[in-house]
Amino acid sequence: MYAVKAIYDGVNFKPRHPISVSGKYEVVITFLEPVKEETTNTEQAKKHLRSEFIGSWKDKIWMSEDFNEPLDEMKEYME
Repeated sequence: MYAVKAIYDGVNFKPRHPISVSGKYEVVITFLEPVKEETTNTEQAKKHLRSEFIGSWKDKIWMSEDFNEPLDEMKEYME
């Protein structure tokens, strides 16, 4: 499964970054939100995509202090 961010102009879908797949694929299209500014330059599109991603999960996920500790349920398998 691949996810591709694109801009729809009412007629065509324009990917915001290059797509590296070949062959035919079934797709699902979800309209997220209106575009505030259209980026036509590929480098600008990549930069914009990275800037949206960087820090986007901050304060949304966490890892417990004992994450790497063995589980009691698995002790008999780890000996």
